[in-house]
Amino acid sequence: MFLLQKMKSKNYTFQHLKKKTILVAPLYWGLGHATRCIPIIQELLHHGYDVLLGSDGAALELLKKEFPTLPFIELPAYNITYPKKGEFFKLKLFLKLPEIKKAMAAEKKQVKKLIEEGRIQGLISDNRLGVRSKKIPSVFITHQVNVLSGNTSYFSSKMHQKIIKKYDACWVPDLEGPLNLSGTLGHPKKTKLPLTYIGPLSRMKTQKVPMQYDVLILLSGPEPQRTLLEVKLIEVFSKTQKKVMLVRGVVEAKEQSFQKENINIVNFLTSEALEKAINESNLVVCRSGYTTIMDLAAMEKNAFFIPTPGQFEQKYLAKQLKQKGIAPSCKQENFTIEKLQEVPLYKGLKNFSKETDFKKLFGLFERE
Repeated sequence: MFLLQKMKSKNYTFQHLKKKTILVAPLYWGLGHATRCIPIIQELLHHGYDVLLGSDGAALELLKKEFPTLPFIELPAYNITYPKKGEFFKLKLFLKLPEIKKAMAAEKKQVKKLIEEGRIQGLISDNRLGVRSKKIPSVFITHQVNVLSGNTSYFSSKMHQKIIKKYDACWVPDLEGPLNLSGTLGHPKKTKLPLTYIGPLSRMKTQKVPMQYDVLILLSGPEPQRTLLEVKLIEVFSKTQKKVMLVRGVVEAKEQSFQKENINIVNFLTSEALEKAINESNLVVCRSGYTTIMDLAAMEKNAFFIPTPGQFEQKYLAKQLKQKGIAPSCKQENFTIEKLQEVPLYKGLKNFSKETDFKKLFGLFERE
């Protein structure tokens, strides 16, 4: 009773005692944006916040499997897919712009309603361009402050930076100095943007365990390129004596697996199972998506990268890691089993760890 009287005398309300709820909303463009939000969600919960999940498609399904007790909302789909020929990707994305703008407008409407209903007191958008508000603390997560798009890179970068400016903070999941993973993508030469380098994000931890696989193949990303690479790699590796696990990156209701000659094929793995599989594998063959790179850097794994055709970002990341002597790569159509002989010539993904002060980072959500 005394405590209640004291709180009333200082104009406290029960709203002050209630946990703040943060909307965490990754873009569904492959599973990378969702998976790198997993450690952010874990830290929010650890620091006493409630979390509302928001995404669509397989990205939302993945988060629901990782956090089955958390509430969620389905956000509009951007429906970004790749053409079979990578050189047409930019044209296809341009033709999709009206649909993407419509999804952004619908996102804004949903966020506005959530705020009016008092359901969220802060938000974190991982590249969902319509998830933002001036009424509550709003954070944007991206490693692409500069957006590479070939001869239109200057304009795509300026457009993206214009959106970033509308947020209270932009968290870049990378190291700030010259030793970094994102290169020019996350490190503009001059900027007034509210950038904070929070270190690489990963849900993975390295463990010393007996090796079970010669090669772990991790597939992800929009169709049809995901399937095209799957077909190619099954054909290549089934002709070898290597013990291989292939994770298809297809999130379904249940985990399913089957054996095809020397390849153990699974549709998807939860974080814990994937961490185990990576630890038990000598080498990882995968796309050069930034989230995958961060996961492998956290585990200091050797890798061979095959960038998605037509995706400038992945091509750039693979190229810069190759030029720095960190990891080899090649075009999808050029991959052969002999390419893996290059791996020992590279130093691997090492020395990219950083301790992140999440309490300080989340201080943004404590402002009145």
